[in-house]
This record gives sequence, structure tokens and C-alpha cells, in this order.
Amino acid sequence: MTFRLLLSLAFVSLLWSSTRADGPWKRHAIDSTSRGADGVRPMDVNHDGRPDLCTGWEEGGVIRVYLHPGTDDVTKPWPKVTVGKVASPEDAVFADLNGDGAIDVVSACEGKQRELFVHWAPTSSTDYLNEKAWRTEPLPGAHPTLMWMFSLPWPRADHLGIDLISGAKGKGAAIGRLVQEENAQRWNWQPIVDAGWIMSLEAEDINGDGKADLVYSDRKGKTRGVYWINMANPDKPGPPQLIGGENQEVMFLDIADFDADGKKDVAVAVRSEGILIMRRTSDEPKFEAIQIPLPANTGGGKSVRIGDIDANGTPDLVFSCEHSEKKHGVMWLSRSENSDEWTAHQISGDKDGIKFDLLQLIDLDEDGDLDVLTCEERNNLGVIWYENPTR
Repeated sequence: MTFRLLLSLAFVSLLWSSTRADGPWKRHAIDSTSRGADGVRPMDVNHDGRPDLCTGWEEGGVIRVYLHPGTDDVTKPWPKVTVGKVASPEDAVFADLNGDGAIDVVSACEGKQRELFVHWAPTSSTDYLNEKAWRTEPLPGAHPTLMWMFSLPWPRADHLGIDLISGAKGKGAAIGRLVQEENAQRWNWQPIVDAGWIMSLEAEDINGDGKADLVYSDRKGKTRGVYWINMANPDKPGPPQLIGGENQEVMFLDIADFDADGKKDVAVAVRSEGILIMRRTSDEPKFEAIQIPLPANTGGGKSVRIGDIDANGTPDLVFSCEHSEKKHGVMWLSRSENSDEWTAHQISGDKDGIKFDLLQLIDLDEDGDLDVLTCEERNNLGVIWYENPTR
């Protein structure tokens, strides 16, 4: 390893807030008309300056795109289009694969189908919400037996188009790069590292060379943990370098400045063990691990995000949970200044929702504070967002 890992346990006190309104936030449904919404990925696909969304509905077997309707209608169901129908989709992400200016969608399937699909967008922007104008094809070159979990568009070294980095789970699982050839007509699979169960793939310059490295979380088996890989030469990636969490079931991660010291840190939700913060301690890739337990009456950790929720200039933590029936599935934690004492605040409440998923912090209503975007799979709350009351 090129850095040492320091482990410390943050002895924190999690309290209920009594100084601010702490009831559940108002929930808005973007779409609740299919089954098993499984992760939401944002991108401004129509260039109006607002985030649009895509997601796969695992049980419903559909991939959908949602266009932000503007602030007047943002609390209503959003305009949507079903861009394709596949079996057991686990992930969907935007990417203009063929460089025609229209933003396509890549979906990943982990069930019996076990394929990556490209949902080709219509070239005319006026047809973007026309389901019949979309075309779905298996991505040629993807390994045919892997249970695909997550994909990350990756700019090519020659700046001519986009490749894909995709990760899988189960027997023979790996993270690899799908290299585009012949204007997205052919793809070559190049394995990067063995895996157990990939949860997150993120791009971040960890080693400070001005080029994006690959950061990922692997939740199962002998390869579990949070790692980074030097991708300066994508044809010859470096070996995986441990950031932390090698003895824990790590879930979705986030990369942000946790302690406002100007350095990017890594946070990851840990199933049944709360939140693991890997705080960067120097310009070199050295990290100190801080374990933060979840409050009582919550489910198991699924996703975490770092962001200033109450607009006081101090980073807060937002987390989501699975196995949260009659428990709190989405909450946020604030920290007292110069203290390790955390205060827990409601977002979802404990009445609705069982299995919440990947979180996004975005000011969807454009009122100046961060709202919480996620999806819920078991109660079929669907693709939802919680309106931040801070203003």
C-alpha cells in the first residue's frame, strides 16, 4: 500500500433535536407507477440548467427517464418516458455513447438476463419523451455471464467518445472497462480487478496527478472494502489501493470534504454498522477512519451523502437505510461545532418505506437548500424527493 490506514472510533452521542422543527420532511413522488425503483442518477440532458433523472425499476422491468419540469411543477409527477424494457435492471446511467449529442441511457441487469443494455436516444430533442423513438440493444462485448450492478461513463484517453467502467457481483465478478470501437458498434471488455459485490464506482483524482482515478466500494468476500485505482493509463490500470472498510460490508459511498479542511474525504454506509468516514489527513493518499453509529430505530445503512443541509456552513451527513419497516429510513445528522456529538433529525419519518436506496443531494425546487432525492423499492413509494424545510 502507498499509504497507511489509521483507525479511530468516534465516540459520538446521537440525540434528537429539540431546537428546530424535526418532523418528517414533505415527500414528493416523481414517479410511483412501476415496481422496485432501484437507484437514481442525475444529469442535465436537455441543457436547461436543471437535473434530469434516470432509473431502473427492478421488479417492473422498465428503464425510465424523467425531465425536470421547472420549479412551478417540481412537486408534481415529472414528465417521463420508458426508454426500454429489460429483466431485473439494477442500475441506469446517462451517457452520450455515440457522440451524436443526444444523451443515451445504459442499464445493468443482474438477474437471469445478465447483460448491459444501451437505450439509444432519438437525435431530435422533440422526440426525447417519445417512447417509440428510443431503441434498445444489448451492449456488444459485455461479459455474458456477469451479474451487472453499476456502470460509470469514463472519458476516453483520446477524448473521442466515452468508454464504460462496469462492476458486477457473484461468481467470477469483476470491475472492467468496456472500450468503445467503431463508433459504439463494437466494445472490448478489459477486466481491471476481481470483485465480490460492487456497490459504487466513482471518478476522483486521489493521487493529485490531474487525472481521474477510480474509487469503488465492494461489499462482499475477500475483496471487500473501499479502494482506489490509478487510471492515468486506462490500458494499464494500477493495482487497487485500500482506503478503508476492508472488514466491513460497505455499501454506497460519497466523496466530499467532510471536515471542511479543503481535502476530499470518503464516506460509506456500512450495513448494520452505521457510517464509516475515511478522512484524508494529508495531500498524500492517507486516510483516518472514523466510525459513526446510526441512531436507534433505523434500518441498516445503505447510502450516505455529505452536504450542508441546514445551510450553516458546516457539512452534515444524510443516510438511507434498508430493512426499515416502521423505522426511520432516511435521516440526517448535524454536528456541534468543535465536537464529536451528533444530533439526529428526521427526513422520511418511520411510517412509510422499507428499502431506501442511493441518495442524491440536489436543490430540486431551487429555493437555496439541498433537497434529498432517492427511491424506495418495497412499499413502492417509487422515485421520490424530500423537500428541505430550511430555506
